[in-house]
Amino acid sequence: MQRQLTLLFALLASIALAQRPITLEKIWADYEFIPEYVSGFNFLNDGQSYTRLEGDKVVKYDLLRGRRLGVVFDGARAANDEYNGQIHNYAFSADERKLLISTETESIYRHSTRARYFVWDFETQTLTPVFPKGKIRYATFSPQGDKVAFVYQNNLYYKDLSSGEVVQITHDGKRNEIINGATDWVYEEEFSFARAFQWSPDGQRIAFYRFDERRVPEFTMTNYKGGLYPEYVTFKYPKVGQPNSIVTIHVYHLDRKMTRQIATGDDTDIYIPRIKWTRDPYLLCVFRMNRHQNELELLLAETTTGKTTLMMKETSKWYIDIHDNLTFLSDGRHFLWTSERDGFNHIYLCDMGGQVVRQLTKGPWEVTDFYGVDEANGMVYFQAAIDSPLERKVCAVRLDGKGRVKKLNRLDGWNSAQFSSTFDYFVNTHSSINNPPVYTVCDRKGRELRVIEGNIALRDKQLAYGVAPVTFFDFTTSEGVTLNGWMIRPLDFDETKQYPVLMYVYGGPGSQQVTDAWKGQNYWWFQMLVQKGFIVACVDNRGTGGRGEAFKKMTYMKLGHYETIDQIEAARYLSSLPWVDADRIGIFGWSYGGYMSSLCILKGNDVFKAAIAVAPVTNWKWYDTIYTERYMRTAAENPEGYEQNSPVNFADRLKGRYLIIHGMGDDNVHFQHTAEMVNALIAANKQFDTYFYPNRNHGIYGGPTRLHLYTKMTNFLFDALGE
Repeated sequence: MQRQLTLLFALLASIALAQRPITLEKIWADYEFIPEYVSGFNFLNDGQSYTRLEGDKVVKYDLLRGRRLGVVFDGARAANDEYNGQIHNYAFSADERKLLISTETESIYRHSTRARYFVWDFETQTLTPVFPKGKIRYATFSPQGDKVAFVYQNNLYYKDLSSGEVVQITHDGKRNEIINGATDWVYEEEFSFARAFQWSPDGQRIAFYRFDERRVPEFTMTNYKGGLYPEYVTFKYPKVGQPNSIVTIHVYHLDRKMTRQIATGDDTDIYIPRIKWTRDPYLLCVFRMNRHQNELELLLAETTTGKTTLMMKETSKWYIDIHDNLTFLSDGRHFLWTSERDGFNHIYLCDMGGQVVRQLTKGPWEVTDFYGVDEANGMVYFQAAIDSPLERKVCAVRLDGKGRVKKLNRLDGWNSAQFSSTFDYFVNTHSSINNPPVYTVCDRKGRELRVIEGNIALRDKQLAYGVAPVTFFDFTTSEGVTLNGWMIRPLDFDETKQYPVLMYVYGGPGSQQVTDAWKGQNYWWFQMLVQKGFIVACVDNRGTGGRGEAFKKMTYMKLGHYETIDQIEAARYLSSLPWVDADRIGIFGWSYGGYMSSLCILKGNDVFKAAIAVAPVTNWKWYDTIYTERYMRTAAENPEGYEQNSPVNFADRLKGRYLIIHGMGDDNVHFQHTAEMVNALIAANKQFDTYFYPNRNHGIYGGPTRLHLYTKMTNFLFDALGE
């Protein structure tokens, strides 16, 4: 294998002189290397056609031949005094007789938005605003397509599309106090949903969340926009150990115009991370979880009375990850569920009493996504790391448990699927670490029928710019743990030379960076650094995903401890290679990765000579309740875990070059983390570099911001580690 790699690099070196230079301007100003996506893709009910968003047009295509069947909706032609003709997103009613259009969308936080919504009626060819008084949130058709529910100013409404009547369901909504039908900040960020209401299957009831966040402490961000005084943005943000919102579940009955609260127990210091209707329109499933997040109960709520009974309970000695993999079957007596109860995430068929009827998948590998069940043909479809934690395959298994798991992909790498409603076809998205995404139509057996988008132009640019191949490696630490990594070496690689190394890290619980999947814009930045003479490498530490529950959850109560040990060992492994300059190893990470790079430059000060930390957590006590307490419990319960694994406590160990960067408008990891880290560095009389970005959030983007940021990071690396 080593000889083959040597020959490969010798061949690549012969063409290296002809490669075109990759520049920051081409990556972050011209965006020359952005892949093509199939935006707004939507299977239609016939299972033979689909729509996609092309500019401000919803266009219909034949699935098998790719023939363009016509424009379903043209925003420009429908534009009027109320509608600007632009389409941000769209959704069909279940019967496909109406189209819900969103436009003028503005972000609130990571998942939350507000926008103007319009309904296009295909029969009458008319466009109607859902709510003309202002921007609303999460407009959603009822299953029958005759009504639209939405949130406005923290209250829940619905509109009857036949009569035009707008009904206000709640009246107590108030900013920073009460939220109906939408989530508070911490639920949105850590439980990954923002729309907090659901229509019942018969469209006669709406189940919704109510957040009472009056007791939650407030956090204020300062924005600088050229005014005489800065602007202050204050919102509710529960930090570790502080009160959360009191969350309750309610069901509004349209016919009786009354709301019933669901009984979730006397303890209000809990989480309700999901609700989901069963096939019975009077029966709602409510997820109830304790604050430690190691006990999860699925409750069945009878919506006319509000009474609940226990359907199933999951427990863990560590914590339980929340997912959406709950599917109720049409017989009303069974459901499908994924669980880590045997040490790996697998699919189970259970009865409505929570008893396992059969385990559908089993083995030392992970089910990583659940696509659905085709009851007519008795098949269950899912994604799994079945061959390697570095890869994903689209798979199928029989609902009756007979036979083996079938892999529906012939290509190694990263595969994901979107299935038609009939499960006759799916669109497979495939990429690898060296190849951008390809979107292919496949039949239910995985046979490839045609390519929708192949990203040929981007592949041609890879050749034109002479990108270096990304290769995988693994090594065993001094503690006997095998860790996976990837590496990029220059095309003109010379084993007799010594190269500086930049390690890239994220490393957070359940995450993976070392995967055979396309890496986005950072791929091109890494390639640019490699063209300049760097080696770039990445290693997944303990605590990351794809390798089972024990590997992922071993960092419990010691977040950052084992991860830092592993990254330091990875740097030592790399420094042992004859063509690596052990005196020029740096590390870069963002968010959790910034936390990791900070710990590494401090605790691994004899190994790392430079570190870049973007938006880092520097003390876990300043982060939010749900995320931090899931892995660490509270600072009062786990003082040593917080003390020994927060970078701010080790500022005096800094020896190398340290660049810390933060957006001052970061609602997620607050600028407070960097400000306090800087205070600690000053107190320890340590020199450092810092960049801050006023008004920018956790992503630090907008206009030329990313170009500015990556220019600074690139120059810092050249200065600290040399070209």
